[in-house]
Amino acid sequence: MTVITEGKIVYVVQGTYYVSAHPEATLSTVLGSCISVCLFDPIAAIGGMNHFLLPAGRGTESGHIRFGVNAMEKLINELLKSGAMKSRLQAKLFGGARMSATLSDIGRQNAAFAHSFLANEGIPSLSESIGGTLARRVIFRPTTGQAKLLFVQSDEVELNEVPPPRPQPQAGSVLMF
Repeated sequence: MTVITEGKIVYVVQGTYYVSAHPEATLSTVLGSCISVCLFDPIAAIGGMNHFLLPAGRGTESGHIRFGVNAMEKLINELLKSGAMKSRLQAKLFGGARMSATLSDIGRQNAAFAHSFLANEGIPSLSESIGGTLARRVIFRPTTGQAKLLFVQSDEVELNEVPPPRPQPQAGSVLMF
């Protein structure tokens, strides 16, 4: 985790999260079945993004941030330490695609976890792009909550690349949230 103190683009890779109150900071990630929850406090002008792989873990690895329960707790705690108020937090959710018809639908499980977690914490979800079969590239401005979404053909992106490639959007593939 890093708190961004300057204006720059940060690529949020699997199992990480970032928080910023810098007005020029931009967070970006590429998602398949993973989920990214973008949280922000519009009054404090601070926000952050996480990127988790699975809802929860077992045994000695259960505390790792690649699991949703830990990624959410760490992101919220860092936002609160940095001046956000929990009662003002708002969310935007992305990812949870079914990337393979032959494997279990982990994307659906990840999305169900994120919805449940936010509901239990009383954090409203303002918008989301969940499910489907296409990867997504998300660009998030943490101080304003503005998000941009690009759908990516699954054969155009290597989801473990750092930083993710910049896909060429197709007509109708860019959504603003």
